[in-house]
Amino acid sequence: MIRFNIPFLRYRRFAYIISALIIAGGLISFSLHGLNLGIDFTGGTILHLRLPEQYNMQEVREVLSPHELEGVPLQRAGGDMTEEGSEVVVKAPYLEESTRQEVIGAFQERWPDITTEDVLRVENVGAVIGEELTREAFLALLLAIAGMVLYITLRFQFRFSLAAIAALLHDVLIVLAIFSIFQIEINSPFIAAILTVFGYSINDTIVIFDRIRENLRFRQKRTLVQLVNDSINENIVRSINTSLTTLIVLISLFIAFHYFVGGMDLQAFALALLAGVVSGTYSSIFIAGPLWVSMNQRRKEGEISPA
Repeated sequence: MIRFNIPFLRYRRFAYIISALIIAGGLISFSLHGLNLGIDFTGGTILHLRLPEQYNMQEVREVLSPHELEGVPLQRAGGDMTEEGSEVVVKAPYLEESTRQEVIGAFQERWPDITTEDVLRVENVGAVIGEELTREAFLALLLAIAGMVLYITLRFQFRFSLAAIAALLHDVLIVLAIFSIFQIEINSPFIAAILTVFGYSINDTIVIFDRIRENLRFRQKRTLVQLVNDSINENIVRSINTSLTTLIVLISLFIAFHYFVGGMDLQAFALALLAGVVSGTYSSIFIAGPLWVSMNQRRKEGEISPA
């Protein structure tokens, strides 16, 4: 078995600075621009058209471009989820009746065989995710965090739970910062991605904390820094292998959503998971363990126990 001796904790201040810069950039962007909320949060107009011939998403975006709608979410419908299909759903911001007719006219100009029967759905819709649902989701996350704190405190120590929750919030803030800085549109799948990041991040952190706890039983003359560094090195292969296999799947999903399925909300879902997995692996190595060390360095040696 390969054993590493990488001095991860030597770079903890550098890691803190990188995380602080990204999160600060996200907070500045959020204060200036906010998040780019999609139709699921704000409501808008749905156009569902049946095209008379096979098409690709680039053709649809070229039709929408003169109306400043080239970046709106598109979804295939009515056919197999391949590069080509027969129906398309356009999810746009609220459009006036005149603008809707202009967009439909642009499709008819590109595909002259489109008739009124091929316009399957044209309607304004309200927000799928309202204020009440957002509030309930936020409350559910707070309850989940409270449950994690209780579980980690009972199984480990209270300081372990504080470090784990700090790393978890770090990962969520990193994902939100990326989406705010690059103004990537957020729809309902993004909520599922954030919840998935919660689970993935806390799992990776708990594995390393479990190794730290085991090594505390056989600490001998090692300092806390040495002990935590050894614990991270003992788990580094597992962490990297788990992350790489997950990233391979997520990259494949992102490519499929981008080039074949065509849904921009699903692309954002895959991108949020990608950012969350990378951040979760990074925080479990460079944030969670080092934070626990910082919390314990001022305590007396006899006060630090494995349970």
